Amino acid sequence: MRVTQLRLYPVKSLGGTMVESAHVEPWGVAGDRRWGLVDPAGEKVTAREEHTLLRLRVQQVDDETIRIHDGEESILVDIPLGLPPVPVSHSRQGFAVPADHDVSEWISDRVGRPLRLVWQEDPTVRRVSGAHGGVEGDTLSLADAGPLLLVSESSLARLQEWVDEVADGDGADAGAPAATRGGALSVVRFRPNVVIDGEAPFAEDDWPTVRIGDVEFRTAEVCDRCVMTTIDPETLATGKEPIRSLSQHRKWDGKTWFGTRLVPLGEGKIRVGDEVVPG
Repeated sequence: MRVTQLRLYPVKSLGGTMVESAHVEPWGVAGDRRWGLVDPAGEKVTAREEHTLLRLRVQQVDDETIRIHDGEESILVDIPLGLPPVPVSHSRQGFAVPADHDVSEWISDRVGRPLRLVWQEDPTVRRVSGAHGGVEGDTLSLADAGPLLLVSESSLARLQEWVDEVADGDGADAGAPAATRGGALSVVRFRPNVVIDGEAPFAEDDWPTVRIGDVEFRTAEVCDRCVMTTIDPETLATGKEPIRSLSQHRKWDGKTWFGTRLVPLGEGKIRVGDEVVPG
């Protein structure tokens, strides 16, 4: 098995970019989800509530700078220095450092509500919850529950078969838009860091560990999926899939599941084309 895609999301819930290689740190891919958005009260804001966030794309310029695009214009954002942290509601985080006011204003204008961009200065303070497979010493960025997310193309292909079966058999949906009926599922809906070609569908669920290139990872848990996967990342249209099909085939403990959350057991670089070896 091989890595087919690597994806980086510098700002939580904003669109990311594909990269050819990435440095893995104890808390995830370097630069991944170290920024997030909050409202004036410090409550986190994600694309679950504000779908338009997905229209903003983020590119890592260097270790200290990102660029946010809206399709026509862009703004450079530097890591904030010397600004006091503000309270944020990200679980087990507490505080984060706000970006310059002009950056938050730029984003707010495009989303249509007051938002503040914040920076996670120290990722070692946010532990991985034991409820999500964390053990002592595991930390993460502002990602939901795990340092990295892996999905396989073979699992996605099986899910696509299920979606197509439901769409073909559901006469009531026959004339509905493809986004509502299901249609082709982009891997981007699942916001993975690592995409692999895979072997048997969902074999990754049962890997205790996996080596990608020279970096070892522990599987913390299978990833529970939310309404965000039902948002088409290009059109922002919402529909029933893939949650409807996952509910029929991949539902337990009251949740639907797709992909695996990984915890790095070391540091190093991973690349597209790297060999993937389950432990």
